[in-house]
Amino acid sequence: MGAQTLYDKLWDRHRVEDLPDGSTLLYIDRHLLHEVTSPQAFSNLRLAGRKPWRVDTSLATPDHNVPTLGREQGLGGVSDRIARQQIAVLESNSREFGIPLFALDDMRQGIVHVVGPEQGLTLPGMTLVCGDSHTATHGAFAALAHGIGSSEVEHVLATQTLRSRKLKNYRIRVEGTLTTGVTAKDLALYIIGQIGSAGGSGHAIEFCGSVIEALSMEARMTLCNMSIEAGARVGLIAYDQITERYVRGRPLAPTPEHWDAAITYWRETLHSDADARFDQELTIQAEKVRPQVTWGTSPEMVMPINGHVPTLDMARDALQRQDWERALAYMDLRPGQALAGVPLDRIFIGSCTNARIEDLRAAAEALRGRRVHERIRQALVVPGSGLVRLQAEREGLDRIFKAAGFEWRAPGCSMCLGMNADRLSPGERCAATSNRNFEGRQGKGGRTHLLSPTMAAAAAVAGELIDFRNL
Repeated sequence: MGAQTLYDKLWDRHRVEDLPDGSTLLYIDRHLLHEVTSPQAFSNLRLAGRKPWRVDTSLATPDHNVPTLGREQGLGGVSDRIARQQIAVLESNSREFGIPLFALDDMRQGIVHVVGPEQGLTLPGMTLVCGDSHTATHGAFAALAHGIGSSEVEHVLATQTLRSRKLKNYRIRVEGTLTTGVTAKDLALYIIGQIGSAGGSGHAIEFCGSVIEALSMEARMTLCNMSIEAGARVGLIAYDQITERYVRGRPLAPTPEHWDAAITYWRETLHSDADARFDQELTIQAEKVRPQVTWGTSPEMVMPINGHVPTLDMARDALQRQDWERALAYMDLRPGQALAGVPLDRIFIGSCTNARIEDLRAAAEALRGRRVHERIRQALVVPGSGLVRLQAEREGLDRIFKAAGFEWRAPGCSMCLGMNADRLSPGERCAATSNRNFEGRQGKGGRTHLLSPTMAAAAAVAGELIDFRNL
């Protein structure tokens, strides 16, 4: 067979059949479902008289539309009629079709891309899909994971397979040492700034190098999560002892009698061969990465916090100049303006990118003994799951956040996207740890600056964008 990349190995080991049109039918090991992209799939199963092929491979939990206040009221606490209906339909569909569900009142409920790994549903070497583009998160476990559409959700439920076309291989190697306080979020934004939001289009990106090997699993999930913002459908990191330690003992991890066989396979298989060929490669020196902040309406519009908004003559062509002009107008920024010092209205710490316990610890440490600036109208911390929230409360992180002036909320996607009660008003400017800063992403007319949890906490204290090292 010859030398293979990690992506090649995962693809080949899940190939069911190569189809005449050049696509391939892949076997899918795991399927995550939420309330927004699943209703149509279940309705079509019902109309066709079909049942899910394997209910034990799926897990459902509401996350996009759920309120982060009034959770004790259950569905009655969901003020938006459509959101309430979608959550209720997910619950009824799960009961009807036998899909395991973490409902609103379940301590384990949370964002699908936080819940999957912490439950051990996400395991090395698997294929995993979800009706959400940030499914790339799970590639941190040396798993082939990506988002799918509603019709594909139905196909996976009915057949446990997915028709797919193979991607090209892109290796991004990160060497050296990240400077103090620079995080995986900063690294992700830096990479997107280097290659652009379409730089990884048509590729599966494998991240490797000494810096990646030193990252925690939570940091690796952040990096793979942002792969989609670089245009790649898949992000991957090879299996190692850090992966192994994270997976061991999870509720759905291999049982003791199967553990040795599992880790033997994972260790021997889940890495790219030394002489494997990649279609594209990039090497990054970690020392060049500084704390990053986006200035525009795409994650690729990003600069170090000590940088300046680009001037229009820096655009590579007329199309980029036009994009920059529109972004500057929407964000109400001037060409050449310093990023540090831009005043803020709101702070959001959460999302499938940065709502794990490690993220909350970092933000809390920056806030310890400090207060949110009077200019900030609202500062939110939204844990990624009920279990993350419980762990944070056991460690006293909630007390640090509340003492600083943050609101401590129940888990969900929250202000990452304008599909629930947590959203920006027109013209409001937010420092957010989420993954997208498109026009209207956090609410119609809202302006979003993407950054790390530490940088968001520092911005809350300063009332403006600031280098946390100058706090």
